[in-house]
Amino acid sequence: MAGMIGQMDPFDDAGEQWATYIERFEHYILANDIQPEKRVPVLLSVMGPKTYGLLRNLVAPSKPGTMQYDNIVGVLQAHFAPKPLVIAERFRFHKRNQGEEETVAQYVAVLKRLSEHYEFGAYLEDALRDRFVCGLKCETVQKRLLTEKDLTFRKAVDYAVSAETATREVQQLSGSLKVNAVLSQKGDKCRRCGKMNHTDDDCWYKDRDCHQCGRKGHTKRMCKGRTRSSQDWNRKAKEGKPELKGYAVKNRAKDKKRRIHHVAAEESGSEGTRPDTDSELELYSLSRKEKYSRISLMPVVNGKKMEMELDTGAAVSLIPWEQYKSMLSQLPLQPTDIMLKTYTGEPLAPEGVIKVQVELNKQRATLPLYVVKVDAPPLFGREWLRVIKLNWKDLKMIHAREQSGNDNLEAVLKKHSAVFSKELGTMKGIKARLTLRPDSVPKFCPPRNVPYALRPRVEAELKRLTELGVITPVEHSDWATPVVPVNKKDGSVRLCGDFKVTLNSQLCVDKYPLPRIEDLFASLAGGQHFSKLHLANAYLQMEVEEESKKLLTVSTQKGLFRFNRLPFGVASSPALFQKAMDQVLLGLPYTHCYLDDILVSGPDKQTHLRTLKAVLGRLEDYGLHLKQEKCLFFQESVEYLGHIIDAAGLHKSPEKVRAVMEAPAPADVSQLRSFLGMLNYYGRFIPDLATVLKPLNELLSKEKKWQWTSACESAFQKAKEHLASPEILTHYNPELPLRLACDASPYGVGAVLSHVMPDGQERPIAYASRTLSKAERNYAQIEREALAIVFGVRKFHQYLHGNKFTLLTDHHPLTSILSPVKGTPSMAAARMQRWALLLSAHNYTLQYRKGAHHANADGLSRLPLPLAQKEKQGAVEVFYASQLDTLPVGVAEIRRDTLSDVTLSRVLEMVTTGRFPAAKDADQELSPYLMRRHELTIQQGCLMWGVRVVVPPKLRSHVLKELHAAHPGMVRMKSLARSYVWWPGIDSQIELQAKACHSCQRVQKEPGLAPLHPWLWPSCPWERIHVDFAGPFEGHMYLVVVDAHSKWPEVHIMDSTTAGKTIQVLRGLFSRHGIPHVLVSDNGPQFCSEEFRVFLKANGVKHIRSAPYHPATNGLAERFVQTFKHALKASRGTAPVQQCLDTFLLTYRNTPHATTRETPAILFIGHKLRSRLDFLKPSVAGAVRRAQDAQQQCRQQHSRDRQFTLGEPVLVRDYRKGEDKWTHGVVLEKTGPVSYKVNVGAQGVWKRHVDQMLTRPESVSQQVTVDPPTSSQMSPAQSGSDTMLHPCTSLQEETVEQVLGTTSPPETLQSLKPSPTDCTQVTESVRRYPVRVTKPPVRYRDG
Repeated sequence: MAGMIGQMDPFDDAGEQWATYIERFEHYILANDIQPEKRVPVLLSVMGPKTYGLLRNLVAPSKPGTMQYDNIVGVLQAHFAPKPLVIAERFRFHKRNQGEEETVAQYVAVLKRLSEHYEFGAYLEDALRDRFVCGLKCETVQKRLLTEKDLTFRKAVDYAVSAETATREVQQLSGSLKVNAVLSQKGDKCRRCGKMNHTDDDCWYKDRDCHQCGRKGHTKRMCKGRTRSSQDWNRKAKEGKPELKGYAVKNRAKDKKRRIHHVAAEESGSEGTRPDTDSELELYSLSRKEKYSRISLMPVVNGKKMEMELDTGAAVSLIPWEQYKSMLSQLPLQPTDIMLKTYTGEPLAPEGVIKVQVELNKQRATLPLYVVKVDAPPLFGREWLRVIKLNWKDLKMIHAREQSGNDNLEAVLKKHSAVFSKELGTMKGIKARLTLRPDSVPKFCPPRNVPYALRPRVEAELKRLTELGVITPVEHSDWATPVVPVNKKDGSVRLCGDFKVTLNSQLCVDKYPLPRIEDLFASLAGGQHFSKLHLANAYLQMEVEEESKKLLTVSTQKGLFRFNRLPFGVASSPALFQKAMDQVLLGLPYTHCYLDDILVSGPDKQTHLRTLKAVLGRLEDYGLHLKQEKCLFFQESVEYLGHIIDAAGLHKSPEKVRAVMEAPAPADVSQLRSFLGMLNYYGRFIPDLATVLKPLNELLSKEKKWQWTSACESAFQKAKEHLASPEILTHYNPELPLRLACDASPYGVGAVLSHVMPDGQERPIAYASRTLSKAERNYAQIEREALAIVFGVRKFHQYLHGNKFTLLTDHHPLTSILSPVKGTPSMAAARMQRWALLLSAHNYTLQYRKGAHHANADGLSRLPLPLAQKEKQGAVEVFYASQLDTLPVGVAEIRRDTLSDVTLSRVLEMVTTGRFPAAKDADQELSPYLMRRHELTIQQGCLMWGVRVVVPPKLRSHVLKELHAAHPGMVRMKSLARSYVWWPGIDSQIELQAKACHSCQRVQKEPGLAPLHPWLWPSCPWERIHVDFAGPFEGHMYLVVVDAHSKWPEVHIMDSTTAGKTIQVLRGLFSRHGIPHVLVSDNGPQFCSEEFRVFLKANGVKHIRSAPYHPATNGLAERFVQTFKHALKASRGTAPVQQCLDTFLLTYRNTPHATTRETPAILFIGHKLRSRLDFLKPSVAGAVRRAQDAQQQCRQQHSRDRQFTLGEPVLVRDYRKGEDKWTHGVVLEKTGPVSYKVNVGAQGVWKRHVDQMLTRPESVSQQVTVDPPTSSQMSPAQSGSDTMLHPCTSLQEETVEQVLGTTSPPETLQSLKPSPTDCTQVTESVRRYPVRVTKPPVRYRDG
């Protein structure tokens, strides 16, 4: 730079603004006559290496030398001095008043600087004048200026400067600067040098040594300890042992009976001498009321607010042991040699010391905090006071809270007590309206399965909501949304509709904007205290228009219900509710509403109270109710969207960066690599990143041993400060796109909320992380990744709710399971289904991002905040535990054998880590698991596929035996297995188990062949019952009764099978279940007896009997008898008969029936006997019809339909002993679809099924004469073998013979048929039991 005019130093943002630097640079160019084309090289040369490196990172991949001069200036200007929020700048401008030690000229300069970003325009001069006059500290000058007409800013400044100068001259002439004592509440004299023209913090002697005592911070003239020798003070200083209480405390202890109203610090030092300069800290006035009023401060210690008592007599700052354990236990205690002493001289050894980050009054420092085992509040001692400067003017008056203020607040709350009612409120005059898209199509979804443990709570919630009028049952609807229960903290459930799969995609979502941070600043500016009101059941307080209710129909296990209120999960709910609340609170000042939270403030207490009263009154008028437990009143600050607003203005919330600032140091190379990946992710915003990270990068070397040194710790802290610096962080802006990146590690979860800037770069808004609880660490990797997403959404709910945002995850399966447009897979874990429902209330898109590009969230998950988690077992864990407890083997056995099995142990590790091999690289044993990898989870160390336990190979035979314990068929075994267990090839093994069962083989039934004509399914239980006898078995007969509607069986052991005993048992059943409409039986003697007929007729029961020897007509009872016999025979010898019977009935009643697809217990008594099966179907009748049709089609393949006409000659089956198998007859009457009455001549009229009849070809030349039988000709076998009609007259006999022997015209058949009134119907009794001798009934004999 030889021969150049002036000198340009490298730019340093710590001492100069970029705008000022560029102005000087342009003057430098003009002075040295530098050509325009050389401005860029000159600027890049003089700005310095630090700024050049920053510029290169900002414009990468472009090179700075290729850019235009204006572009370079603009890029650095945007980085060093981004354009601030106009509303926030105006807020600071209007809050600025002249300071106590500030001159008029200094005050004017500050106002002009604050107005730089105000954007006043032509109003600038007036705004400066108004703020200048209103902010003057001198009331005399202020009054004088307020009386001036046509006052300008220049005139006001000139007059104020003149008045200030005159006042200063008069004071100097009168010598008024000499003050002997400070007895008032205003102390303007510097305690270090005694002068009046500056504050203590700006004093020249702040770092100078006193020539009297040798200590720093004051002059000899202001020294309090000049009565002691210098050697004495030096000796005390070298000892360096801090005391818990100082000299002032000892004096107070000696004179504790005296009431102190003023603490005065005199120039002459008459208060006494003390060995510490902290004795000069004075409180100007302390007002007390009966009891001692302590001075409390609220510093932020490691991101948490902590109330501490200010104690200038304590040499160090202290925290009790219990409070340390509850708030700061994550910080390890360091040993200390310090010995504390109480003011009585008793020694007190601290437990240790910790280093904490302290923030107070916009000051931050890392300070020591001593932990002691005492029962006392935390103390803010002198050691902290030397670093954290306090505004003593604000601490001069300490008052207890005025009782009158409490009385006023209590009176307001009492007056509006109706607002805090526990009942559900109803918004008056405003209803929600949902608008569908023009091309929308209704969608109906059936109800989802609900865990049995949750069903009672779900039913109770449905009943409660119905009684409150929130929902109404309906019979049918075109729309139906499945409902999903979500557990609440109090143990109850919240019922939420999964509207993302039905309604949300068909809605025209309202675009009403949610409040922004600027709106909050404008509403609450100037507030001194803040109250927060929380609406109870926010959306449910808003009714829905009648036309929109049909869209809000939900399907549940109890049927369809329609919402009458606005439910959670509808895409339009946030905008509709925000619009309604803005209308409710319209016109109220100092009030701000964000969905269900209302913030109230005021410039003073009375205004705040009046505003609060007006808000409560408005809510009461509109019928809205608040949740008092969540309401806060007269708070000093409020946090919103990453900012804290208090009486002093706007501050950045430490919670935004706490996850970074309090992150623990890496413990190994893996954690360090993740942290460095996060830094590199934002590396373009961090200048000289390589230099900062050099000690950390060296630890990554394989040749170097891991050792965390002080240099590493220093680099780690600097890196964290960079991540929390304004160069990386950005403020929340609702106009910019939002991204939420979430990730999980085996021990923590992390989330980063970011904005996508206009140039495409991603800048973070806030960070969050936490450690996983003990139970959460056992989650599968896919569940941990989903937990990270839920954690991030809940943490940043205030930013995300009501806004569209993008979720980023590095776990690809979640893009389908948690998709905002797809339903949750039915085999997904229960907690995944609940999390998907929680996310459905947000408007988001889910994107997959490779792990290499996901370093920001990964770094936080690897170094999570060490937060203590409360271990508790939720409903999902209870449900899974119940599934495991019902298995024939224990959880410990399954866990042990899973770990010992080669294949399952590999699968367990894959599910835990989330790292599965490619399907093409996997062996055959792993293929079934890889196909289900997205649905596999881990519970209590056991693999689960959905709600089914993956059973290890060693235990599968035990499970198969348990499934076949009651000897069910293949279908029932598979139905049972699909509720509890799974392994590859389980279906084929179940089939083999059932086929190989020796007991089952012995009792197999023969398949039927005829086409089926199914019974009509009754509409209600016990309308039609089927009865039959089974046995003898084990010396007993069994009466079987089966309900046709529910398939509910009743089995009674019978000592006697007579009609009277049968009637006695049935009468008992009728007394319990009621009298049926129809009873179906076979033709056993009990059911054909006169006593049984009279019993049924007296009770109004229609009796239907099947055709003899055709049990298929009574198939329901006969089929059950087969199942019953099969089970009892298979269980023979294992237990008493009654025990086997009870075991079988319990299993059968709780097993889904093959026809109804439901358990008999559910259809008959409305609930399951045990939680074995849970297969509910929306339409049982449809399932029955489909099953019957399938059976008909199956039978149709092996049979053909045959019909007979009246008078047609046929061959009928003859069951009489010693007779031919077939006999001739003529069709007399068709009694049913497949049943006929056939006249067989002398043997009478027989009732036969179509399977018992054959077509007989007619021959004209052949005549057959059938003689009617007489009573003497009928043998016992003939009279007792069939059901027949006896001939009554000889004319009828001859007619029958003529019909059978000759060909007659068809029209004569009707006249030849015996009249029903002339004949007696006799039941043919066929002995089914060989122990009794068959005899003809007496009533069949002549005479």
